[in-house]
Amino acid sequence: MEAEKALLLVWQRSDETQDDVAYRVEELTGLCEAAGAQVVGTVVQWRRSPDGRWYLGQGKVEVLRHLVESTGADLVVADGELRPTQARNLEDAVHRRVVDRTVLILDIFARRAVSREGKLQVEIAQLKYLLPRLSGRGAAWSRLGGGIGTRGPGESKLELDRRRIRARIAKLERDLAELSAHRSRLRQRRVRDSAVVALVGYTNAGKTTVRARWVADRGRVAEAFGRDRLFDTLDVTARRVFEPGGEPYVVTDTVGFVEHLPHHLIEAFRSTLEEVAYADVIVLVVDASRAPDRHLRATRQVLADLRALDKPIITFYNKMDLAAWQPPPDLEAQQTVYGSAVAGDLELLYQAVEARLHQAKEKAD
Repeated sequence: MEAEKALLLVWQRSDETQDDVAYRVEELTGLCEAAGAQVVGTVVQWRRSPDGRWYLGQGKVEVLRHLVESTGADLVVADGELRPTQARNLEDAVHRRVVDRTVLILDIFARRAVSREGKLQVEIAQLKYLLPRLSGRGAAWSRLGGGIGTRGPGESKLELDRRRIRARIAKLERDLAELSAHRSRLRQRRVRDSAVVALVGYTNAGKTTVRARWVADRGRVAEAFGRDRLFDTLDVTARRVFEPGGEPYVVTDTVGFVEHLPHHLIEAFRSTLEEVAYADVIVLVVDASRAPDRHLRATRQVLADLRALDKPIITFYNKMDLAAWQPPPDLEAQQTVYGSAVAGDLELLYQAVEARLHQAKEKAD
């Protein structure tokens, strides 16, 4: 199947530099590719705030219209959350489907969800996004056909009726609560039996590859290495590993973060994300080759929202084999570690984590 052609809309805030905008374009491009689209052009609008009716100014709308025609774009993707009227007005102007960053991320999550819990969480987020957007042609997931923004909640043919959707959300949340309670019981058993190390980080930082390498080096059952794609893991994955002396502990991995992760997704996945708060040690995985400071800030903000910053945290700069910089000397090895999961360079990370686990155990005793 041929990839959809997407045009990007990026609003440049007055306090942003060209580098900031380039980063946002790069990230939005990656999200589009993860959703199966090919980016064929970008329109950047500088103004103090988005236009209330069009998101863009009238002049940029004309630029967008001509670019749609010249590139043969199938849809337009805005790097922000569009109001329903803005999406409708843009669609009327360019005669193409218009989606925003939130729909794009929800679309990727809908593709990636595998477990029943993950699918429930995604559908709840989709429906809560859809609920205030039911009126008019611009309602998300209301069109027939395929493509980004048309993978509807649970791939069902829900009637666009507020009462029915609220009832559906209530049922899904009850089902999710039952699954979350079951996982809580499993977690309590796991915490009672072994210490827990949680891998967190920006999406595509390499958490899944770190976990797979960890299991290969310290576990007793090998597992497949992660693929290089956004949001590769949505569910909590736990694997038992062993210190050289034989003491077991558990390494967990869950959904990655992005800047401005949609509120509905954070709420829907809160029970999954809160697994981090029960860990004995948190390993914050950062892609050293791409905007590490920015990704580190975004990840720490989510940890703050989860009230997990008081946990022992080790920052691991992954993909150092691809980075264009060298780590500074004389850093505290138990706080910050550098290496590469793909290159098999994780021994210092294991040592740092296991040292922190011993410290926590001694403190508890």
